[in-house]
Amino acid sequence: LDPAMPVLAGGAGTAAEARAAGFTDVTAAEGEATTLARLTAARLDPKQGPLLLAVGQGYGAALTAALRGHGFTVRRRVVYAARPAAALPDSAQAALRRGVARAALFLSPRSASITQALLQREGLAETVRGMVAFALSPRIARALADMPWQAIHATAMPDPSALLALLGPAPGRAPEIGHPEPENEGQERE
Repeated sequence: LDPAMPVLAGGAGTAAEARAAGFTDVTAAEGEATTLARLTAARLDPKQGPLLLAVGQGYGAALTAALRGHGFTVRRRVVYAARPAAALPDSAQAALRRGVARAALFLSPRSASITQALLQREGLAETVRGMVAFALSPRIARALADMPWQAIHATAMPDPSALLALLGPAPGRAPEIGHPEPENEGQERE
């Protein structure tokens, strides 16, 4: 593939991956099929040839339809398959039962739905009352609304750095420059 060909990515993460793969003309949409379709219609001419839409298995039908509605010929190709977990990891179940899990991050409506189904199946749905859910978009937050989360916070737009910003500063404080942290609680700094 020509590294100078335009790449219109669904979000910042995919755009970063395209740049890392050597593509030089990369633009990110806001993570929704409708915004990517509008961006494509604004940037490209359907007469210039077909579009390659690389998607995960079970994804891309709405985007394909929207692009075709703008007059594009779309060649949709499945390039990966995401398979849902059959169960929550034992360590996650143990943390939930002990009440030490305080937050959960959700990157897609599908991951939110699957996680909630697993929580219900394992009898752990009530454990989320003491947890905060952080969602990569308002659409994902809506998918979380059926569970009794302590709170649900969502980024305004699907941006992974905005999701991390929702978490706030890391616990504790950073060591002062030039002064290593004491190894033991009672140890003094020099």
